Amino acid sequence: MIILQLLLYCLLFTVMVKLFVIGGAINGLYFYPKEVQDRAIALGMTDRETVSRKRKWFMTVFCLVMFIALVLIIGVWNGVSAFGTAYWQALLFLEVMNIYDGVVIDKLWVGHSRFWVLPGLEDMPFVQTWRQVLIKRSIMALIWVAGAAVVGGIITLIF
Repeated sequence: MIILQLLLYCLLFTVMVKLFVIGGAINGLYFYPKEVQDRAIALGMTDRETVSRKRKWFMTVFCLVMFIALVLIIGVWNGVSAFGTAYWQALLFLEVMNIYDGVVIDKLWVGHSRFWVLPGLEDMPFVQTWRQVLIKRSIMALIWVAGAAVVGGIITLIF
């Protein structure tokens, strides 16, 4: 059952990203390295305020939806109310999401899909190297240790 839940959680992650880039990769310019953003802005594809506004909107909605989904999976679907169990399940989901983001989203989808290539910026590298993915995912792994405690605490309070 947990494998199905993990797959659905990662699918939700993918759907959220895809929804926010409907209309083209330029709508997700905030995902790109600063150099790519700067060049896209210089070419008049968008402006810094729009990129900032879209990033804030995405991060707010994305984090809220993923958090609520996680609480519902653990607290309702799995019927967990004890902090320890909620913590370990939350940690599992967050760490799997972390790896999924780095490998499936960043390296496979972004790295091998023409969708993410911005017109006029084909010469600019925008896919993270394996070293960058490893560093970012290692930092996020530590952050999710604390994040799982927050989720576990909230589940304990609610359920």
